[in-house]
Amino acid sequence: MFPISLLRRLAAACLCGVLGLLPAHASDLHIGQPAPEIVLNTLDGAHIPLHELRGKTVILTFWATWCDPCREELPLLSRFAQAHADEGLVVLGFSLDSPDTLAEVRQVASSLHFATGLLGDPHVAGYGRIWRLPVSFVVDPHGMLVYDGWSDKQPALTEDKLEKIVTPLLKPPSR
Repeated sequence: MFPISLLRRLAAACLCGVLGLLPAHASDLHIGQPAPEIVLNTLDGAHIPLHELRGKTVILTFWATWCDPCREELPLLSRFAQAHADEGLVVLGFSLDSPDTLAEVRQVASSLHFATGLLGDPHVAGYGRIWRLPVSFVVDPHGMLVYDGWSDKQPALTEDKLEKIVTPLLKPPSR
């Protein structure tokens, strides 16, 4: 029998892209085309469909509590979301954790300045099977996909990537 902690680390290594054995992108994703619909079912019971966020720039980020690169990226995304909320930025966080680790997810989510929920199923229509974490996608205010994390060899978002990809899509803050 393997200890649970070892199994979690092995799963994290696979899902965080260390092994890189699975295909990296979903065939339905095309930059400049409409982003596939997805709904975030938040930890507090709200439902946020992507199509209801038209007019806003949206970052869809997939993460897990056991993924170290995710835990490094989340604070960056949280600060960026908070700094640019008045400019029409929305971040939706989809955790790949299971319901039995909900307390850990809630703990991480409590420090984030964006909506978070459990994904439930790693097979997401249009986005493929979420297996490499973290992975994110950026949707412009018209609902078009402008960044596909599957096509990036280093999919974790950085300050530089956010400035280059997301900042030009934002509208000036209202006065």
